[in-house]
Amino acid sequence: MTATLDQTPDPTRIAPARSHLAEDRTATRRRWTGFAVVLAAMIMNLLDSTVLNVAAPSIKRDLHASTSAIEWVAAAYTLAIAVGLLTGGRLGDRYGRKRMLMIGLAGFVASSTACAFAWSPSSLIAARVVQGLAAALLTPQTFGLIRDLFPPDQIGKAFAAFGPVIGLSTVAGPVVAGLLIKADPFGTDWRSLFLINLPVGVFALVVGARVLPTGGGARRVRLDVVGTLLMAAVSFLLVFPLVDGRAQGWPAWIFAVLAAAVPMLGLFVVQQRRRLRAGATPLIELSVLAKRSYVSGVVFTLVFFGSIVGLGLTLGLFMQIGLGFSPMKAALFTAALAVGAFFGSGVGAWAATAVGRPILHVGLTIMAAGTTTLLVSVHAAGAQPGPAALLPGLAVYGFGMGMIFVPLFSIITAEIEDHEVGSASGLLEALQQLGASLGVAVLATLFFIRFALEDGGRPAAVAAGRHLAAIEATLTVTLVLLAVAFALGWLLPRRARTAF
Repeated sequence: MTATLDQTPDPTRIAPARSHLAEDRTATRRRWTGFAVVLAAMIMNLLDSTVLNVAAPSIKRDLHASTSAIEWVAAAYTLAIAVGLLTGGRLGDRYGRKRMLMIGLAGFVASSTACAFAWSPSSLIAARVVQGLAAALLTPQTFGLIRDLFPPDQIGKAFAAFGPVIGLSTVAGPVVAGLLIKADPFGTDWRSLFLINLPVGVFALVVGARVLPTGGGARRVRLDVVGTLLMAAVSFLLVFPLVDGRAQGWPAWIFAVLAAAVPMLGLFVVQQRRRLRAGATPLIELSVLAKRSYVSGVVFTLVFFGSIVGLGLTLGLFMQIGLGFSPMKAALFTAALAVGAFFGSGVGAWAATAVGRPILHVGLTIMAAGTTTLLVSVHAAGAQPGPAALLPGLAVYGFGMGMIFVPLFSIITAEIEDHEVGSASGLLEALQQLGASLGVAVLATLFFIRFALEDGGRPAAVAAGRHLAAIEATLTVTLVLLAVAFALGWLLPRRARTAF
């Protein structure tokens, strides 16, 4: 007699399998939802770091702001980020990344609201400082949270998605800004650029509170409040004279303020050495400043980011105040630069390890070619340069710029010891923002000096061709800064760091 096999599924085995499958799906959904929260935080910061390139003329007109006030609206944000980044990461280590991201998001939403309802240039500048500090608090937590969200076998997929999304946000940023100003929802004009942060920020706060992993942090991390305040003073002493000097008529005390940055920096170094001898963690590992390649990279970072951020703002001012472009038209022209940077970053990502330092020189050469194309085209086109005069140079400049973005920090830190990497990378990120503030101060000030709006207003300035003289002077100085960066590039390590 042949036995018949029972084909009936065993419910005691199927139920746990289905339960595990449901748990895996829930965990996956939770991870990617948390990833969306992190992206929302990064995108808000990216948009607000470039919004002034499109909105500056509208803000100037609406708030009756001086040219130096417009420079401060841009510089205050990046200066606050530069100072805040020095401690933002350590606050996450001490109190937990999720908690600091939530506090940063809340501060960003609140300060964005204050920016949108600003009634004067001073109130807008103050709100931008708070916004920058909030951005400095949330930005350092993002990469750590992505690592906390995903297991090792999935983290590669997360970072693979992270890069393109951030790149596309950079490209879309100026266009979105132009569209919002053109749409003028409820008569908000430029204020809509800050109000758009409210729904995005509230989404990130509500959803992030539910899905982001909670970590208690390491309470043993000690913060260097005195060092942070000293660095804030050094940064302010450098930027303030460059922004306000022209409006003040360049009196002797302005140069005294600028010179005071040197002894203040010396005081910071002394304080850091005392802290190290006392066994406390310094704000900056001073040992990294003993490496010539790293110090050269620090100066390279200041010059490079100063040139690109300063030029970005002055191009927006030139197109709207000088050429009379609408915010939307100016945004579309500016997008050519961002599109070029998006494609250039793909080349830079490959070249970081395959080529190393030479990619920086190639990128700088392409940027110089784009700048020269702009300079020659604008000069040849006369009073009203059109798309043929502006778009090719902008796209070429952006392509070269993008080639440098990805490999730069890995090349600068190639000779840094493993225990110094955290401090060295944090300092570079802070100096990137300080360089942006200095670039705005120097190039925008030069632009307004040559434009001379105070002498008869815009019609007289344009009729006299001073808008062309202003942008040509700015482009010429940009070429000088690129040449300085090119020379500094030879002092950097030849190969990029392969791991952090």
